[in-house]
Amino acid sequence: MKKRAPSIFSQSPSKSAANNKRGRKNPSQALGPVQHFTVDGLTHEAKGVARSQGKVTFIAGALPSETVTAQVIKSNRRYDEAKLLDIQQKSAHRVVPECPHYEHCGGCSFQHLTIEQQRAEKMHWLQGQLRKVCPDQRLTELTDSPFGYRRRARLAVRVKDQQLRLGFRAKSSQNIVSIDNCLVLTPQLQGIFRHLKAELKQDSVAAKIGHIELLEDTKGLSVLLRLTATISSEEHQKWQLWAEQQQVDLYWQTPGEHRAKVPPQDMRHYQLDGFNLTYYPQDFIQVNATMNEKMVAQAMDWLTPNQDDVVLDLFCGVGNFSLPLAKRAKQVVGVEVQPSMVAAGQVNAKKNQLDNLSFIAADLTQPAPKTITSLGVTKVLLDPPRAGAFEFLLTLVKLRPKQILYVSCDAATLARDAEYLVAKGYKVKRAAMMDMFPQTAHLETMMLMAL
Repeated sequence: MKKRAPSIFSQSPSKSAANNKRGRKNPSQALGPVQHFTVDGLTHEAKGVARSQGKVTFIAGALPSETVTAQVIKSNRRYDEAKLLDIQQKSAHRVVPECPHYEHCGGCSFQHLTIEQQRAEKMHWLQGQLRKVCPDQRLTELTDSPFGYRRRARLAVRVKDQQLRLGFRAKSSQNIVSIDNCLVLTPQLQGIFRHLKAELKQDSVAAKIGHIELLEDTKGLSVLLRLTATISSEEHQKWQLWAEQQQVDLYWQTPGEHRAKVPPQDMRHYQLDGFNLTYYPQDFIQVNATMNEKMVAQAMDWLTPNQDDVVLDLFCGVGNFSLPLAKRAKQVVGVEVQPSMVAAGQVNAKKNQLDNLSFIAADLTQPAPKTITSLGVTKVLLDPPRAGAFEFLLTLVKLRPKQILYVSCDAATLARDAEYLVAKGYKVKRAAMMDMFPQTAHLETMMLMAL
């Protein structure tokens, strides 16, 4: 299953941590002087890049071509990090963020930049990552609406001093930024968010909720409440009545449960390429429905599966690519590590009467089973998690497929894997930047390789 959330880095136990356990405190780093900087670049995390006396300084919120005043708040041997204090000369691409919570919320990082320039910066960074494997290749773009696109969200909940905090984590922090609305959510989810917050403000159940998951698909809207404490039957009934009034499906994940218990008749579904795909409410699906449709259509166009092809769909989930592939190819085998998603894929194949589609459960970081190596594969589509698919590449090159379509949510691991495949004889034919998450620093990449 692919993880789309930003990476969270935590430090392993160290000498400093051991000192803290003994009651010693790490000395606070003194703030540097206030300085003037000329910004000449932008990192993929939307931090301005400036140089002072030959040393790189990263300034969150600053844009290329701007002259700013900032103060160093963290100094390392190779670079500094500075806090933006003032902008003397603004970039022509700077805009006022539409979201009032933008300065503090960690959900978005690019709203102070025009959408056109956001995509230009993402494209520039992607070209840099892929320079070794396709230096002369012109990358294309796949884009859609800059707001109102997200059909799934996970909200943090906390009640302190009888005050409700409902929203997302702050930038570089575990603190919750309480929000009134989120502009990247679909309009329908924005509406249910407002109703949900109003109800939680006046209900003691809020103190017993760890997080909330909002979801919209072709079945409608749903709200999942992850409880940290047991609630009474009266409280349960009250929320069920609220859900009926709001016309949403309500799911409960009780304390100690790894996943919510959902009967078969309450499974979710979404439509794609003429199919109806069933999935468990907490299974992964692409959060941008419109871009997902465009991405799948582009994948079919690039890979051109036909009635002579045996296609392997790796990290397949519930069949997001598998079903469209099976519509066109001779045979498709989807491979996924999570048994629940494999089961959902099998249900989807049966419901949509695709006799040429099968699913198997396998950990693709381990040696491949014979059910994969004996297929006579002609084409492969892979859509791995952020860590990439390096452990499977040895098997992949032994399969010797004519074409490989790689969909990536991390350009750095894509570049690493692509370099390996190029060294084994594959050539990059096409590549595209897919702006799946506008207003954020995240991007998707699609790459077609062939022998």
